[in-house]
This record gives sequence, C-alpha cells and structure tokens, in this order.
Amino acid sequence: MTEPDTCSKNAERNRLNWQCRRGMRELDELLKRFLVKRYSALDARDQRTFSVLLEYPDSVLLELLMGRMTPADTDVDKLVRDIRSTAQA
Repeated sequence: MTEPDTCSKNAERNRLNWQCRRGMRELDELLKRFLVKRYSALDARDQRTFSVLLEYPDSVLLELLMGRMTPADTDVDKLVRDIRSTAQA
C-alpha cells in the first residue's frame, strides 16, 4: 500500500503533467522538460508558482517563455528564467 502523502503527490504530478500538454509543441516541450528535470527540486513556493503559471493562457505563456514578454510578478519571472535555462541545458 502507498501512503496517502505519496498518493497525493502522484495525483498532483499527474495533474501538472496533464496541464503541461498545451497543444503547442514549443510549450509542451519546455514545460514537460522542466516538470521532469526540475519540478521536484523546487521549494513549495516555486511549485505553487509553477501551478499559477500553468493557468496562464497559451499566448501569454508562449510570449513569456520565448522571452518576448517579462512578467510583472518576480516569482513568475524567476520561474520563467529557470524554465528557459532548463531548456537550454
């Protein structure tokens, strides 16, 4: 049997994985790569920020992740830079 905490973490990870599927190849690749490589190392605040970021419309998310727009929120800005650097690694 798995512990409830493990089940809830798996459910959250599945939810995030589903939300990373945007239907736009560029976004799908950036977000899924970040989820796989970096998400588990984030602190709770940055994990919440990632969830907030996934609520953004695709057009805004693309502009942010391509560096054509800078978010006003410093937490989102930090996370966007982290996602972009993960993609370049």
